[in-house]
Amino acid sequence: MRILLADDSVLILERLREMCSNYRQVEIVGMCKNGIDALAALQNLKPDLAIVDLKMPGLSGLEVLSEIRKEDKILKFILLTLHSSDYHRLMAIHAGTDYFFSKADDFEKVANVVSEMIDKEENKSNN
Repeated sequence: MRILLADDSVLILERLREMCSNYRQVEIVGMCKNGIDALAALQNLKPDLAIVDLKMPGLSGLEVLSEIRKEDKILKFILLTLHSSDYHRLMAIHAGTDYFFSKADDFEKVANVVSEMIDKEENKSNN
């Protein structure tokens, strides 16, 4: 499974990379620090999963999501934020995110999503 990571925090990017590298089936295809680079990487690298921060320089995670959904309805998308208000959650759902997690409270749920996606892919290939 190919994953793209985007967050303006180097610490968060590193934590996500470490979390995802626990799975031999995962390839990190890109790590971006702003929304403009994230959108370009998504368009060029065509990952299976994008894990993107809500608030980044250039384009927000919501803007990246809205743009990529015009071209790609299949890509699984996780929005991460420290601003997990109901407003932001509704905006994320409206934009087409698959998951919306708080960095403070739900960070470990990212690993659950990755694991579930790997399991689904392995089940498809075994059938």
